[in-house]
Amino acid sequence: MKPVLKLYRGYANKEELIVMGHVLQPDQKHDYDFQKKSLRNARSVIRTFRVKTIGNADVYLHLNGKKIHTKSLDDGYFKFSIPLEQETRHGWVSYEVSIVHQGEELRSSGSFIRPHEGKLGFISDIDDTFLVSHTRNPVRKLLVLLFRNVHKRKIFADVVPHYQALSSSGRNNREEQNAFFYVSSSEWNLYRFIVDFTELHQLPRAVLLLKNIKTGLTDFFLSGRGDHHHKFEKIKHILEFYPGISFTLLGDDAQQDPDLYEDICKIFPVNVKAVYIRQTGPAKKEKTLASLQNIEEIGMATCYFRDSREAIAHSKKIGLISS
Repeated sequence: MKPVLKLYRGYANKEELIVMGHVLQPDQKHDYDFQKKSLRNARSVIRTFRVKTIGNADVYLHLNGKKIHTKSLDDGYFKFSIPLEQETRHGWVSYEVSIVHQGEELRSSGSFIRPHEGKLGFISDIDDTFLVSHTRNPVRKLLVLLFRNVHKRKIFADVVPHYQALSSSGRNNREEQNAFFYVSSSEWNLYRFIVDFTELHQLPRAVLLLKNIKTGLTDFFLSGRGDHHHKFEKIKHILEFYPGISFTLLGDDAQQDPDLYEDICKIFPVNVKAVYIRQTGPAKKEKTLASLQNIEEIGMATCYFRDSREAIAHSKKIGLISS
């Protein structure tokens, strides 16, 4: 059996390209389509958290006629962060990565985005921001993940028209979209599910930045929990990588998004345009209100909403999307 080469969407600015993926040990059942039902769905979800990785594997990036060599880390993760030596077109661009197994070259194709010229970008959380996940109830969250396939999972009402309007804001050409990033505490194990879900609901095509891959059953039961500092670091990296883009942050009050976003706004007082926080409980949280107040005092717009229609109205009010 051959190793599995999994690629994720990458991103570039005018000077640098970043693409990443994992090298996994062979598994005939690794390519789960997230469409099975009930117990079969549960078994397949658990299987995604029992993958085995290959560390120190030779990995090659094929780009612009060049072949660039690196090796995977101990957990099978690899990342190419390389200078772009020639002009790369804007929008989504294809790339290829390969590994060699028993003398045979195994190739896989991915894509990266170089944002079109413009001023707007968007960074969104996933769980309970657009995907109904019940993060405030860990047991219910786990049961939903296990027993509801991608077609049965729910999306919040009016998220899609809001995100689609944000994606096309300020654009005259449907092919030109603003850059979107989905940054989450979900692990790389759930990458395929998240991509399938966003495509099913026609959410903007985005770069996903997730948490370290898990390789055991115990890890599965702790999925999405623990330290969320990695989200802060990834968002901070995006803003540093695109200093000329004004970003809007979208999250929820179920976990630590308000605190993280407040810290980001304090560090990048010019780069953040607005912050949107979904209310997940019956009442607004005092701590979240305090964070948003601090953000507003710096000069960014904020919206603490329960229904996405409120967020749409606010985006129109501040000129983030056209009316």
